[in-house]
Amino acid sequence: MLKEHEFCSTNYFLNPINMKTESEKNFKLLVRCVLILTVMAVLAIFIVARSFFYPILLGVMLSYLIYPLAKFFEPKIGHSGVSILFSILISLGATLGFIFLFYQQFSIFLDDFPLFQEQAFDNLTAVQNYISEKTSLSFSSDDWLKSRISEGLKAQQDFIGDIFNATTATLVALGVQPVYIFFMLYYRHNFRKFLFQVTQKKDHSVLKKILFEITSVTKNYVSGIFLVVLILCFTNSIGLMIIGVEYFILLGIISAIFNLIPYFGTLIGGAVPLLYTFVSPDPSDAIGVIILFLIIQVLENNVLTPTITGGRVAVNPFFTIISIIFGGFVWGIPGMFLSVPLMGIFKVVCQNITPLKPIAFLLSFKKSSEQKSDDSIE
Repeated sequence: MLKEHEFCSTNYFLNPINMKTESEKNFKLLVRCVLILTVMAVLAIFIVARSFFYPILLGVMLSYLIYPLAKFFEPKIGHSGVSILFSILISLGATLGFIFLFYQQFSIFLDDFPLFQEQAFDNLTAVQNYISEKTSLSFSSDDWLKSRISEGLKAQQDFIGDIFNATTATLVALGVQPVYIFFMLYYRHNFRKFLFQVTQKKDHSVLKKILFEITSVTKNYVSGIFLVVLILCFTNSIGLMIIGVEYFILLGIISAIFNLIPYFGTLIGGAVPLLYTFVSPDPSDAIGVIILFLIIQVLENNVLTPTITGGRVAVNPFFTIISIIFGGFVWGIPGMFLSVPLMGIFKVVCQNITPLKPIAFLLSFKKSSEQKSDDSIE
């Protein structure tokens, strides 16, 4: 009986059909393993060579921001390269003006930073006296609490220094952005022709649609988010000025810049002026700051960003948050900014390639009941 069983097993593996089935299974398993290893290798390369990759991708995104201006000047100047260079110089001048304004305000803030500790101690004493008057509690010694405040302010000062050191290193990478932007815009037709040359003719219509949608998504998102930040610079500063917060221009600009990070940006940005109010002469301004940024958060998420960016990215919040965290892990703050448009581009590619449509469905902002019927998904 045992020999018969062994004979049957041997026949099973010697059967050409069964051998082919096993080979196909092994091949699919091998392909999956290679794919996983490739993804891990690419991720490792992106992390190790972050200083090389993220400036290039940032240059691609900023190219979409400069392109409308270059397209406007091209028929008037009559030369593509000159119009691109002129557009970059205008944008660079506006950026340097913004940086000068920010640096001027920030230098005043840093000069007054040592006074914040004294004001924090005065606020602490005032709170203790108020509590003692209203209740039977008494504070025998506040040395421990004052030492914690001193350590906290010192940590914040060191953190600001670390940010400037990191920013100095980042500026080296950002310094080549005009070069990247110029050549990406100047040779944009070459890049497009290259993609069509490496793609089969039967897929040209799909590629054309993908490129059109990627251009639309990226252009609307990048230009829209910078316009939102510009609007928030004014609204934040005006709101903080009305409340009576000192350094309202600086704090308004800082809180607006954080809005480049979706979802978390407004909350993180609002924490900066809120923390300042605790070491200001009037800590009660904290209530006004909380109310102000709650209103701005609602307006920004429901009015400004959807209206200006057009909701073209349309990636659901769950995967947006995951991509932001992952982008921050891989490339830091630039990765958090780049993660959303890159996720939008990935979604566009998945929407137009049949085997990847389920991934596009998963990333979609709409619920399944709101999706249009699609035979390839259903």
